[in-house]
Amino acid sequence: MKFAFIGQDIPTLLPTLLTDMLFAGRQAADVAVEERNPAMQDVLERYGRAIYAKADLGGEFTVTGRRAEALAGADCVIYAGDCMAVTRFHQDREALSGVDEDDPGLSDQARVNGGIGGLMHTLRQGENVLTLCEEMQERCPGALVISLGQPVARTTAMFENMGFRCFGLGRTPLRGANGLDAVCKKLKHKIEKVDAQIAGLPGFAFLLSMEEAGKDLLPRVEKLTREGEFGRLSKRWLDWYGAVAVGDVTDHAEWLPAQPDFIPEEDPELGESIEKRKERILYMNTVGDKGAADREGMMAQLLLLSKAPPIRPMQLALALLRGEDLRMPAVARRNNGALRQLTKDAIIEAELLLKGGEVQPQGLMLPGALAEICADIDETNRLAARAAAGDRGALRECIDLDPALEGLDRLYCQELVDKLIEMHSDVIERL
Repeated sequence: MKFAFIGQDIPTLLPTLLTDMLFAGRQAADVAVEERNPAMQDVLERYGRAIYAKADLGGEFTVTGRRAEALAGADCVIYAGDCMAVTRFHQDREALSGVDEDDPGLSDQARVNGGIGGLMHTLRQGENVLTLCEEMQERCPGALVISLGQPVARTTAMFENMGFRCFGLGRTPLRGANGLDAVCKKLKHKIEKVDAQIAGLPGFAFLLSMEEAGKDLLPRVEKLTREGEFGRLSKRWLDWYGAVAVGDVTDHAEWLPAQPDFIPEEDPELGESIEKRKERILYMNTVGDKGAADREGMMAQLLLLSKAPPIRPMQLALALLRGEDLRMPAVARRNNGALRQLTKDAIIEAELLLKGGEVQPQGLMLPGALAEICADIDETNRLAARAAAGDRGALRECIDLDPALEGLDRLYCQELVDKLIEMHSDVIERL
């Protein structure tokens, strides 16, 4: 078995990826990491080999600057890349801002995943993802893909459009100010004992049911939401869509028209901060120098794992490749009937149930109003994914349909997007 790890966010995920594969999963496998920075190659190489030596299962860990080498014969590609996310976001924000107080511009559309900003993010991702797919078609045409690239729904659609089976993992709705953990805390219930059904789209997930030991907790959650315990936006959306939004409400708001009491983040967290990167490299160097069996190395590894993102791509990959049973929340994938009111090709997010590595049908029902807005957002997502591949017609349709642009002059939005595409023409080559 071979895994190829591609993308600049892989170093952040590497401790969890290797731990889940070698220690939790007890899987001997070859891992090839693409890394083009020679200094970082050395850090990752020494770290990975120390972890492999501790596991003593066999397999080879390599770091290479040659993508063809990393991909050759891979059974699974884990993609965690982006295109200068922070820098490009701020370029979009500046271009969307007005020139004075009487001209506010469209700064509300400076978003990470939705609206005009999210469309530009998608178009920039397109070159990364589609070039990768073209190389995969030559080097590992049957590979499974686990995508962590944002916007998750749209990168997942890109891989699927190129003929690869893809599952996406984004920010989990289980954590955060409005995450399931916060809901459970408010109700004074332990999250481990609660059975909750959360579904919708990536970044636009809602609580469909919640119970503990057969007791229905959803009415209490809805009551607290109507009382404003989870904020004005959650209260409003419960009235609009008949369901409680779960996860960071800033994610939900990105897919909707401008909200009078919501201002998008001016400086969203996109990747590691410089401070976190320095700290991670320090700990990785300690493991690489001391070894993972040494006390100091073990402490450094524990610190790395404590700071790792909560998503578990390797756990998902192993269950799919080895034909195992798995229950994992918030997995993005092609719908295929999981949400009954949405088209088969919709890219949805819901709990994934695997039996023997096969996805089990769920047939979940959304409240009617929620199903309608999800259908519109999903179609926008899939049009954006097609636009990233160079489809100008899909780009126009995307702008015409996008619910986040409601109330705006769509022709003006089209002109603005054309100017932004020209501004980013160094990385948007297919339009």
